Amino acid sequence: MNEIMQTGIYAALAAFGIAVVLCPIFIPYLTRLKFGQNVRSDGPQTHLKKTGTPTMGGVVIVISLVAAALLFAKGEDEALIVLFATVANGLIGFLDDYIKVVKKRSLGLRSWQKIIFQLVMSGMFCWLIHTQGIGSDVFIPFTNGYYLDLQWLFYPFVFFVMIGGTNSVNLTDGLDGLNTGVTILVCLFFFFIAYALGSPLVPTLGAAVGALLGFLLFNAHPAKVFMGDTGSLALGGLVCSVAILLKMPVMLAIVGLVYVAESLSVMIQVSVYKATKGYDPANPKVGKRVFKMAPLHHHFEQCGWKETRVVAVFYIVTAVLCLIGFLATNGLFK
Repeated sequence: MNEIMQTGIYAALAAFGIAVVLCPIFIPYLTRLKFGQNVRSDGPQTHLKKTGTPTMGGVVIVISLVAAALLFAKGEDEALIVLFATVANGLIGFLDDYIKVVKKRSLGLRSWQKIIFQLVMSGMFCWLIHTQGIGSDVFIPFTNGYYLDLQWLFYPFVFFVMIGGTNSVNLTDGLDGLNTGVTILVCLFFFFIAYALGSPLVPTLGAAVGALLGFLLFNAHPAKVFMGDTGSLALGGLVCSVAILLKMPVMLAIVGLVYVAESLSVMIQVSVYKATKGYDPANPKVGKRVFKMAPLHHHFEQCGWKETRVVAVFYIVTAVLCLIGFLATNGLFK
């Protein structure tokens, strides 16, 4: 085992340890502050019992990840860029959670406010990768190692990946342990890809895996804490920035197909609903629906699946997609 792999494992163990120590401290603190989850009344009825479960636990994920990454990544520029994207998106999520939980405004940030923040963050991210001389080429899966140079389309594409991808990861956070476990698998995939490519992102990805494993101990069903938008947006920033720096945003759409499916289910549901009889908030039963409920994980719940089964199936699907992803990148490692 070479040094970079050892460093990645040490980072994972350190982040895991920090998360395991912080969660038992942080959860009671959130409870005392009454930072409890507000469960949507039109959601699955089985989720109503989750009302009041401490949220904003994503703070633990971010602290654990950043601390371990800074300790083991040794100031690598690419690692710092990923940490910027992670923390910046986490701060947007924190503000959203704060408005929901403390200010008691159920919708949190307005959609336009969130988009503006994300546009600013993405612009700063583009500037950072430009200063580091990150090229405009992206890897195309199943092409025996071919890279496509996007040229002037690269930065608009980065904006699309960062904003669309981050919000897709956010939508995946709706069941106990779902987003946490899926993202662990996605980060593990990129961990091994980064190692094979000799990327300095190995310790940062190791730290992400460790932090998420530690958090999952408390987030698995029945969850003692939720990550909130603080965690889900931070994780979105993490996986999207890593994929871009590794020149593999297209691979993210494959191994992170669960994220894509969750996002598409919402877009399809809303589009069809509005196109049929128009949007009428006063009468939620108006309009046709493609899914029994969106995002997609709620659809399966409404079909009679238990929450734990939905989570397990999404884990398995992601694991299989990661195996396919390794096949898709085979041409890189001759």
